[in-house]
Amino acid sequence: MQLSIIILNYNVRYFLEQCVLSVQEAIAAIDAEIIVVDNNSSDDSVLMMREKFPKVKLIENKENFGFPKGNNIGFRQAKGKYICILNPDTVVAEDTFLKILAFAERQNNLGIIGCKLIDGTGEFLPESKRGIPTPWVAFTKIFSLYKIFPKTKLFNQYYAQHLHQNETGKVAILVGAFMFLESKLYEDLNGFDEDCFMYADDIDLSYRALLLEKANFYFHETTVLHYKGESTIKDEQYMKRFQESMNFFYQKHFKKSWFFSLFIKIGTFLFSFAKMFQGKPKENPLPESYFLCSENENFAKKLASILENKVGFLEFKEEKMVNSCLILKGKKAEIILDNHYISFKKCIEIIETLKDKKVTFKIFPKNAGFIIGSNSRNDRGQIIKIE
Repeated sequence: MQLSIIILNYNVRYFLEQCVLSVQEAIAAIDAEIIVVDNNSSDDSVLMMREKFPKVKLIENKENFGFPKGNNIGFRQAKGKYICILNPDTVVAEDTFLKILAFAERQNNLGIIGCKLIDGTGEFLPESKRGIPTPWVAFTKIFSLYKIFPKTKLFNQYYAQHLHQNETGKVAILVGAFMFLESKLYEDLNGFDEDCFMYADDIDLSYRALLLEKANFYFHETTVLHYKGESTIKDEQYMKRFQESMNFFYQKHFKKSWFFSLFIKIGTFLFSFAKMFQGKPKENPLPESYFLCSENENFAKKLASILENKVGFLEFKEEKMVNSCLILKGKKAEIILDNHYISFKKCIEIIETLKDKKVTFKIFPKNAGFIIGSNSRNDRGQIIKIE
């Protein structure tokens, strides 16, 4: 078997369904398997998997073992030469695995491959490629020096800014939302460190691959949608968890750094102080208009009834994309992408191409009873049932 895709789920039932649907499309021409590990979800994720995907290998943990152990449990059932660790709040393109498999087969001494990730608004996620978070590099991240001095090498190592987002190349650290590697390497590394704190597990695995003198790569030729708000909420606990994860990483791989301990405490205080004055996050206003990328007029009428608003049609052919951008410019609009007519790859391309602060996106997955999307990488997504 060529490939095993391991999806660890916890209480994201609708995102999981869309993810599995996209993965099924992406492995249609590959000798591959999907392994879903559920970490004792309290929603109906397990029931949904049994009913809608009876042929997918499902592992039901009786407690929430966390990210490292949950993925390690899934790996023990994997049969593929390669594995892909994949978040359930992702959407892959139909050719994602074909492209990455071809790239992997051309490499010598391969480590881990990551790919280009965008959020639900079409914005690039910089953690798709990162450098080793030494105390200094972590300091530049905490105090956002990489934003202030984006072209200065001294400050731009955390997000590996030496490599453009549309350029493939070697990087040190990949993100756990999408990690592609040989099963043998995962085994040689003993998988994720189950003693790891949140946010350090992917850093630790990537770094240990480097210690084995393997080459990690950021691969830009396929884009994966990652609804980051489902797994990363930047609340008051965010900096504390970040601090714990970095301390774990330094204690394991470096000497304990008083420099980092001091400045991360300052950073945590300033971050929490700022949060006190931010108050509750503002609610996103409803779109002024809705546009459907589809050829299904009956579906448009049904949506209009559910949304209590008129739903217009938007051209989604390649040559019409520029006109679509002009139509939406300056409008608070929502675009609904009908996967019955548009491939997942095309949905991802449209979201990335039409990204605009005032435009939001939803996908109507094929054979699903809901539309789904996310308006912010810092907040949870939105699901609207249509059945």
